Amino acid sequence: MSDIYELFALRYAGRAAHRTEHFIGGDPHDGPMPMDYFVWVAKNADRAVVIDIGFTAESGGKRGRVLDRCPIESLSLLGVDPATVEDVILTHMHYDHVGNFDKFPKARFHLQEPEMQYATGRYMKYKQLAKSFEPDDVCGVVRLNFDGRVVYHNGPADVLPGISIVPTGGHSHGLQFVKVNTKRGVVVLASDVTHFYENMETYRPFTTALHVGDMLVAFDTLREHAASPDLIVPGHDPLVMQRYPAVSDALKGIAVRLDVPPTA
Repeated sequence: MSDIYELFALRYAGRAAHRTEHFIGGDPHDGPMPMDYFVWVAKNADRAVVIDIGFTAESGGKRGRVLDRCPIESLSLLGVDPATVEDVILTHMHYDHVGNFDKFPKARFHLQEPEMQYATGRYMKYKQLAKSFEPDDVCGVVRLNFDGRVVYHNGPADVLPGISIVPTGGHSHGLQFVKVNTKRGVVVLASDVTHFYENMETYRPFTTALHVGDMLVAFDTLREHAASPDLIVPGHDPLVMQRYPAVSDALKGIAVRLDVPPTA
């Protein structure tokens, strides 16, 4: 059984935004800074693992976000059938990472237990924090747990051979990043631990925050788990699509390989 994976980032949406939206305290040199939305896929001859599952047209529409393509239907572009996927890793419960749980009929969903406690707890009465969650998504994952399909973790864990998770908190209480063993080494999928390369590089956290101190510490944690900065992949940065090679000419701007070194 192999513990080495091919690893892909699939871009399913994007939005126009400005620098002041992405750094706590704003930015003295405001200007355009668009944001991309991704799901990630790790696969080998034994399995395909999906890491985060994007937002729906409905939940995105409430927030002015528009799908370029359905993230789950688009898995077929990478040779993955969601009906056969047995493991989905949810880095956290924000709407743009958990919106399509119902499209995986047989999957187990791996989640940090403190994240569910946060998403159903006392802080959700505050709109500033609750706006990142979609109640229907939260309730849907609760129902999956009643069906025995949620695997709760409390701390770092080996999810499958060659795939592990590390919690950090900060952006959301149970946020976790994912480590995937590939032919170029262990790639650290940061998800929202760092939305952009620049958040981590300048120690300026993203504006959606539960605990700013934990966000800063999490930047160090990412580095501790990566043999090289080139092995860290941020969660929403359009530079990912520029730095890594497309899966094919037909998928330029849609899907890139993360199991090979960046080319830029």
